[in-house]
Amino acid sequence: MERISIANPVFKGNEKKYLTECIDTGWVSANGRFVKEFQSEFAKFCGTDYAIACSNGTVTLHLALIALGIKPGDEVIMPTLTYIATANAVKMVGGTPVFVDSDPDTWNVDPAKIEAAITPRTKAIIPVHLYGLSCDMTAIMDISRKYNIPVVEDAAEAHGAMWDGKRVGSMGAIGSFSFFGNKIITCGEGGMVTTNDEELYNTMKLYHSQGVDPKQKRYWHMVAGYNYRMTNMQAAIGLGQLEDIDWHIGERRRVSASYNSKFQDMLDGYVTVQKVANPENHVYWMNCIELTDKVKKERDQVMAEMEQKNIEMRPLFYPMHVMPPYEDKSASFPIAEKIGARGICLPTHAGMDEEKIEYVVKSLQEIICE
Repeated sequence: MERISIANPVFKGNEKKYLTECIDTGWVSANGRFVKEFQSEFAKFCGTDYAIACSNGTVTLHLALIALGIKPGDEVIMPTLTYIATANAVKMVGGTPVFVDSDPDTWNVDPAKIEAAITPRTKAIIPVHLYGLSCDMTAIMDISRKYNIPVVEDAAEAHGAMWDGKRVGSMGAIGSFSFFGNKIITCGEGGMVTTNDEELYNTMKLYHSQGVDPKQKRYWHMVAGYNYRMTNMQAAIGLGQLEDIDWHIGERRRVSASYNSKFQDMLDGYVTVQKVANPENHVYWMNCIELTDKVKKERDQVMAEMEQKNIEMRPLFYPMHVMPPYEDKSASFPIAEKIGARGICLPTHAGMDEEKIEYVVKSLQEIICE
C-alpha cells in the first residue's frame, strides 16, 4: 500500500481559475475582489452578519479577545484538551487561561465544569468544537446569559458543524475559524472571524489592518493595530473551496461512516470514538479513536507500528496543563488526561477510498487486538 497521509487538501473547483485571475490582474495582496467575496460568502454560510478574513486562525482569536476588552488579570475559561493556539491567544492579550475538563463521551468541554470555574475575574468563555464536533451550545449559551459572560467559539476545526439548526461560529459573540492546509477547507493558511455584533466587528476590523480607520484620511491610524489581513490570493483559493464545502463535508462524513462500520466489525471493545447526538453536529475534521483498556500497548507504540505499515497517524492534542508554557502539576483533569494519552487521529480526507480505510482498520486490528 502506498503511504496514506493523515490529510491531503483537495482542489476540485474554481481555485486555480480564481488564483490565476489574481496573478493576471496583479491583485495579489489584501485588496481585491476575492477578499470581499470570501468574507461575504462565509458570513452567509455561517449565518452571521459579518466576517473578516485574516492571515491565520490564531489571530482571529486574538482579535476576538481584543474586541471583548480582555486585559491582564482577566480570566478566560477554556478546555484543557485543545490545540495550544486557544490558550496562546489569551496570553497575547495578557489574560489568564483557566482550564477545565472534558465530557467523557464527546471529548468537548464539559459545560458543568465551565460553570464551576467561573469567578468574578471571568471575562470570556472559549468552547472548542473539537475535531469537528459541535459543543453543547445550548448549555454553554445558557451559562453565558446567566453570568453575562461573552462566548468566543473556537471553530477552527468545525466549518459547517451545527447545533440545534445553527452553524458554529454564529451562536457566541464571536466565532473563530482556521483555513490551515489540513482543515476542511483551506487557503494554505488563513482564518476568518465572524460575528453578528456591529460594534465588535468594527473593533476587530480596525485592529486587523494596522489600526487604519477607513472613514478617516489615508494612512491615519487610530490605534496601534496589527497586520492580520488575508491576501487576495489566499481568499481566491478559499472562495473556490467554500463553493464546494458541502462536498468536502460530505466526503469526511463518508469516510467516518466507513471507519465506524469497520470499527464495530473489527475493533469492538478496543476503541471508542466521540459520541454524536445528531449527525449535523459533526463534520469530522479528523476521525479519532481512543484506545480502551483492552489495548495493552501504549498509544505511541501503536502509532509507530502503524507508521511501519506506511500509515501516518497523529496523537490527540496534549492537555494544556501538562505542557511547559501552561504546566500546572497541582491540576487534575482526569478525563482530558486519559483521552490525550490514549487518543489517535486517523487519516481523514477525500482521498480515503474503501481500500485505504479497510487497510487502516485491518492494520490497527493486527496491532492492537492481540
